[in-house]
Amino acid sequence: MTTETDLKHPTNTKTFRISAWLGWLIQSNWTDPFVFAIYSLIVPMAGAAILVVMYMVIRGGNFSDPDFLNIFIGNAFSHLANGVIQGVSYGILDDREHYRTLKYLYIAPIRIPVYLIGRSVATVLVSMISVILILIFGVVFLHIPLSLASVNWGLLLIALLLGMICFTAMGIFLGGWTLLIKNNPYDLGTVVGTGLFLFSGAIFPLSVLPTALRYLGYALPLAYWYTLLRRALLGEIGRSFPMFTGLSDGQLVLILAGFALLTGGLALLTYGWFDKVARDRGNIDMISNY
Repeated sequence: MTTETDLKHPTNTKTFRISAWLGWLIQSNWTDPFVFAIYSLIVPMAGAAILVVMYMVIRGGNFSDPDFLNIFIGNAFSHLANGVIQGVSYGILDDREHYRTLKYLYIAPIRIPVYLIGRSVATVLVSMISVILILIFGVVFLHIPLSLASVNWGLLLIALLLGMICFTAMGIFLGGWTLLIKNNPYDLGTVVGTGLFLFSGAIFPLSVLPTALRYLGYALPLAYWYTLLRRALLGEIGRSFPMFTGLSDGQLVLILAGFALLTGGLALLTYGWFDKVARDRGNIDMISNY
């Protein structure tokens, strides 16, 4: 039962739960559930098919090659990374530019970062489903050596948890940044997502990049996350990918845990600064008209 006190001072849990439900309604309200399900199936399958065709043209279609297997895993989980980062940050733009309700959220007794995280739950769930569908596609049609019995579930779950913390923090940072952008704010998520895909080791090892860009990849949590996922899902095949071969699984977990603490702390600090500057500039109820 909801009391007047609950409405005036909602807990973070209540804020998260209600914003998650709101996010799901917004994510799926453009069509009926059947069409939405079909759309959610087609998009990840099309992305996986493009990768397969590219590999066939460039490398002759040897889908049992360890390089392809590692690339396939990286490409699949890139949907989840981008889904979390853009899902969290996009809530600011959607509420400010489209629904024009951000100013009302700011006068509500809620914490905006908690609201943004809850708002992104639907996008994250759709991204997770996309990853699962791509993996099933790979097992059924490309005969990727992946089975439930062969997966290192402990390592996989730890990697997913730490990665979600890092990507959520990055999404909060981007969400705060968009508060200060007056022109073409929707491009920020796309630009950052593309950059992370190229400089994270998702589809090729960081060693092929120029030195400056290679160290940029080392400074991002995604490279370590993809490495852990490959090892958890593919075992020795995942360890053959030429990234961080000198680091053990435990060392990679510690590094990713450090990134989770660092990005989480920085996200809260920077969001507070972005928020203050946006309030001073009157950006909370601004419409960019793009």
